[in-house]
Amino acid sequence: MKSLRELYRIGTGPSSSHTMGPRTAATTFASRHPEAARFEVTLYGSLAATGKGHLTDVAILESLTPTAPAEIIWEPAEFLPFHPNGMEFRSYDHKNNLTDSWTVFSIGGGELAEEGKPRIGGPDVYDLNTLTEILKWCQDTGCQFWEYVERCEGPQIWEHLAKVWQTMRAAVERGIDREGVLPGPLCLPRRAATYHVRASGYKSNLQSRGLVFAYALAVSEENASGGEIVTAPTCGSCGVIPAVLYHLEKSRNFSEARILRALATAGLIGNVVKHNASIAGAEVGCQGEVGVACAMAAAAANQLFGGSPAQIEYAAEMGLEHHLGMTCDPVCGLVQIPCIERNAYAAARALDSNLYSAFTDGSHRVSFDRVVEVMKQTGHDLPSIYKETGEGGLARTWRE
Repeated sequence: MKSLRELYRIGTGPSSSHTMGPRTAATTFASRHPEAARFEVTLYGSLAATGKGHLTDVAILESLTPTAPAEIIWEPAEFLPFHPNGMEFRSYDHKNNLTDSWTVFSIGGGELAEEGKPRIGGPDVYDLNTLTEILKWCQDTGCQFWEYVERCEGPQIWEHLAKVWQTMRAAVERGIDREGVLPGPLCLPRRAATYHVRASGYKSNLQSRGLVFAYALAVSEENASGGEIVTAPTCGSCGVIPAVLYHLEKSRNFSEARILRALATAGLIGNVVKHNASIAGAEVGCQGEVGVACAMAAAAANQLFGGSPAQIEYAAEMGLEHHLGMTCDPVCGLVQIPCIERNAYAAARALDSNLYSAFTDGSHRVSFDRVVEVMKQTGHDLPSIYKETGEGGLARTWRE
């Protein structure tokens, strides 16, 4: 598995696979061809189907046009075999001769890959790739999950996680203070500020849940408006972990050091899924985005409350298991309906998963790794209309 630096990426929304990944690819291709007279980019499958709603074209053109004019060709009905989020970049000289072409895929969380080649990015830094193996290491050594992260990544990982947490906190605090309407044809009003104010009028138990909703809405609304967020594990699911950790920091006075350790544990959970299955909605549906974010947040919360490695693994397992089969059906191709509400509900479910696990000794029948396998197979079995193409589910109902 690769570093958590490649899971927790700081960038701007609304989509890690449809905005951040294509922006990186376009910037890379432009840097290879500073002499180009023009560019062409063909978007395939899911990238083409919901690219306009996700601002894929804006991200690509902003990256290419400072070098040369660029044209985008949309092919939503054509899916390349390797991954639904395919792109082909082409450069031309002043005589209109093709000088280079590059086919690359945005595979989720802002990461890029080429068919038949190792994933683009840094080297693998983890020697264990399943949670079962890592859990056994914890039991053999008496260490926690976050200590395994530090062992593999080195102490310098804490500097990166501190920046991640700073960005997450800032997104929450910006989001709960902003009002108005989100960009796009849905004219969807921001609700985080209203939820935050109304939560103060309830007694402590309901107030707690209302604040968690407000914090998740805040970050997700920032993402939908192109604000700075952290992929956790994706842009579309970026509100879950910040909501849970911000709430626990505020309500329980957990130190920043403990929050960062919880982030490390959450990142390890996300990394296991990313390595063994997928976090891309275009590949496995929303179970790979919001479902994984819920598992990560549940694990982080359980660790903060003193859970054992077995209890943490159980909390994560429940967070993912109970999102199995969730489709990715963005209305109008925007990361707004149902994405924003799903972040709020998943944040609450993460806290419930933590609580449920805390009442046990961590023993259970279905392992986290088994749920990851099932999620991957379920995602492959889902028809493409339910995997970020905007052709099925709520997206289709809205059109009709």
